Amino acid sequence: MPTDPAAQVAARIDRLPSSRTIWTLVLLISLGGVFEFYDLFFTGYVAPGMIGSGLFKPESLGIFAALKPLAIAGFGTFVFATFAGLWAGALLLGFVADRFGRRAIFTGSLLWYMVCTAIMAFQTTGFWLDVWRFIAGIGIGVELVTIDTYISELIPGRMRGRAYAFNQFITFCVVPVVAFLAWSLKGSTPFGLEYWRVVILIGSVGAVVVWFLRLGIPESPRWLARQGRIEEAERIVADLERRVMAEGHAQLPEPEVQSREVSGTGSFGEIFSPSYLRRTVIMSIFNMAQVVGFYGFAAWVPSLLISRGVHVTTSLQYAFIIAIANPFGPLLGMLFADRIERKTQICIALVLMALTIALFAQASEPAVLIGLGVLFTLSSNVMSFAYHGYQSEVFPTRIRARAVGFVYSWSRIAAAFAGLAIGILLHGWGVPGVASFIAIAMAVGFVMILMGPATRGRSLESINE
Repeated sequence: MPTDPAAQVAARIDRLPSSRTIWTLVLLISLGGVFEFYDLFFTGYVAPGMIGSGLFKPESLGIFAALKPLAIAGFGTFVFATFAGLWAGALLLGFVADRFGRRAIFTGSLLWYMVCTAIMAFQTTGFWLDVWRFIAGIGIGVELVTIDTYISELIPGRMRGRAYAFNQFITFCVVPVVAFLAWSLKGSTPFGLEYWRVVILIGSVGAVVVWFLRLGIPESPRWLARQGRIEEAERIVADLERRVMAEGHAQLPEPEVQSREVSGTGSFGEIFSPSYLRRTVIMSIFNMAQVVGFYGFAAWVPSLLISRGVHVTTSLQYAFIIAIANPFGPLLGMLFADRIERKTQICIALVLMALTIALFAQASEPAVLIGLGVLFTLSSNVMSFAYHGYQSEVFPTRIRARAVGFVYSWSRIAAAFAGLAIGILLHGWGVPGVASFIAIAMAVGFVMILMGPATRGRSLESINE
């Protein structure tokens, strides 16, 4: 019988069967991500209202006045501030979940988001709107890194793919909600406030509910064990085992320790060690590439539709129809998430995204635009849940949060500059220019992900031994 307590804790988690207890944990963690996605996706849907308020005229941008062409092209400074904040949170604070635990940072970053977003909603100049958008983005960046880490460590290896698909099904359900709110409230002044301010506030207020739901989520036993807090880890695992058996799984199989991770707390420098440097480089470049397509379309879809000849108000209606597809990509993914290697899922999705955006750039009929938008959305969301799971699997527990934070941060900074680039391309070359930019980025992502290790069905410890 192996004597490594941390390895025993991991083996006991991995032998747990699919059960209501396990899926409830995924649901509760996912609800924390709902309002992060709400925040990320309202960017494109509130753009017409913000621009209509005059917030992104040169005189309202303060030191950003030099970015006048971007303000005209579609509030590029706001998009830049969004992803610059996410980059700072993921890169500079990604390590805090490794140091203080997954649960503490999960709840702390949620509180940060609620407060900062509420303050942002009442700003009256583009400059201060951008400043508070940046500050709120720091909390969101930390939250997303922590959620990915949390799920990978709490869920048995044979069902991690479905867990990430379910996680993103839940979080993406909020995208049609924000699209519908922006469409239905446009032109109104609920509570005497401009509609886009109300859309922002709804996300902040709704997150209060999740603050209380977090009480049902335990700390990661894998993280506790690696910190030497074996008794706490074993107590949490024992409780999970008891709850699973109470559901009818009377006899659990004996835990089998397949591999053991190196003990210790790890350090930031380890992600550049010979064991993990290749993975760090691959996933960093991939993240820079994938985000161009993912947010390049999602955050700009109303503006892209307008450029294809659709009226401003109608573009929000069409964008809402396209947004309805968001949860269905991960939902469909649950059928194959643990049956097909995650690298394969990612690569197929990238190819479909490149082909679809090329066709979108040439289309003009509303039905065709909507159909292609739906297909692009489904493909990008399959890619999203697959790579979120993948990047959290390829690093060990002792450095998982900081490593995921580092590689993921490149997608945030790339998105910041991609938002500016898409604003320029859309203003100067229209949708075909944007489509070419996205297609090239998808090709780069395809090449990178092919170079990574296989992970399907393997324990975290065996992937990182």
